[in-house]
Amino acid sequence: MNVQIRTQRFEADKKLLAHVNEKVEKLKTYHDNIVDVEVFLKIDNVVHQIKDKIAEIKVHVPKHTFFVKHESKQFEESFDLALKSLVNQLKSYKEKQIETH
Repeated sequence: MNVQIRTQRFEADKKLLAHVNEKVEKLKTYHDNIVDVEVFLKIDNVVHQIKDKIAEIKVHVPKHTFFVKHESKQFEESFDLALKSLVNQLKSYKEKQIETH
């Protein structure tokens, strides 16, 4: 499983990168054939005073790509919520595959 973490408009600290890597490794328990995982962490560059933190996760498995996006006031929260949604997609996809075979 190839994992890439990209940031936009900021430099991620080691604590945030460790958090993301730790959680991404757990995706293996939900799908055996994950090829790539791309994580995009962005700061919403809106004119507002409070800037939202955006986490996008793209997961490639053979013949399918999953994508989730979430935003909140903290990167960890955005990433965790996006990951939770992604896990639900992976579980649903796996159940559908089992039903068809």
